[in-house]
Amino acid sequence: MLTIIQSPSKYIQGAGALEKVGKYALMLANSYLVVADSFVMNLTQATLEKSFQISSVQAYFEIFRGECCKKEINRLGKILQRHGCKGVVGVGGGKALDTAKAIAFYNKVPVIIVPTAASNDAPTSALSVIYTEDGAFEEYLMYPSNPDMVIMDSTIVANAPLRLLISGMGDALSTYFEARACYEARAVSMAGGQSTLAALNLARLCYETLLEEGLKAKAAVEAGVAIKAVDHIIEANTYLSGIGFESSGLAGAHAIHNGLTVLEECHSMLHGEKVAFGTLAQLVLENAKQEELETVLDFCVQIGLPVTLDQIGIQDNDDLKGKIMKVAKASCAKDDTIHNMPFEVTEDQVYAAIMAADRIGHKWLKNYNIVL
Repeated sequence: MLTIIQSPSKYIQGAGALEKVGKYALMLANSYLVVADSFVMNLTQATLEKSFQISSVQAYFEIFRGECCKKEINRLGKILQRHGCKGVVGVGGGKALDTAKAIAFYNKVPVIIVPTAASNDAPTSALSVIYTEDGAFEEYLMYPSNPDMVIMDSTIVANAPLRLLISGMGDALSTYFEARACYEARAVSMAGGQSTLAALNLARLCYETLLEEGLKAKAAVEAGVAIKAVDHIIEANTYLSGIGFESSGLAGAHAIHNGLTVLEECHSMLHGEKVAFGTLAQLVLENAKQEELETVLDFCVQIGLPVTLDQIGIQDNDDLKGKIMKVAKASCAKDDTIHNMPFEVTEDQVYAAIMAADRIGHKWLKNYNIVL
């Protein structure tokens, strides 16, 4: 089988990058539908309008209603068609960006992705995660190419809520472990082939960057200041994780995340928070070395990522076994990425891994005198 690596045509990161969107957009088209939720639109519209005007690019702004589902994709696509837009700009978080990619794909126009937070690795990828209108995972929508451009304004990203940056680190945390599993299994990645050495090592660099820079970046954002570690974590959360997962592959952590979406009590949790717990469960599932497991546990607790079920909203009660069996069953769906693990995985094994990861997490929290 062929090895494949893929990435956006351009990745642009730095302070004030939002002011340059019009300049780069003009390279692809002269009219765009700009999609963002109401909060992000209020934050960015004036700057974007000025940037588009300077570059003589026409822009139509439309509010994204919050869920990356087929109904919302179709609604926004009709607006793009009505205005005759030749491209899409998605601004904001993961679901808004995934929706922008889907609109562009169905309408055969270029797409520019402008994240306002480093909360996940969706921006660079050639896929969208499609949910039902109620917020449950439905499918991955795969595209023939990555976004034409990804533009990260590091000033805006660093001033986003700290929880979003931490969630991005949770999403990025899984990248290396899932890439390693896929490499060992010779699994087919999201890019359509086996992992290259380059992709695997970008995934490893992502993990190493999190361990080296994560706590410093968190402290800086808490203090309201910008330091180099913040830039490094933005790149790790977005570019390194994005290329690493897409061109190496997803495995247990994201499948378990997808399983968790069937529980309503998890819907308030961010993607990366659920993926972080899924990473712990994957490490238990594959019987990872104790030292490695402890390193991940330490990182999660210090950064503020969940290591127990109750930290992601699942209470220990009489219904717990039934709920986690539902999660395990959904995680092992026929086409989900749990089957990229380098061994056969059953629902019972996933259930056991989740329950054991939860108990390990509780025991580890006691090392920090944290009692839930």
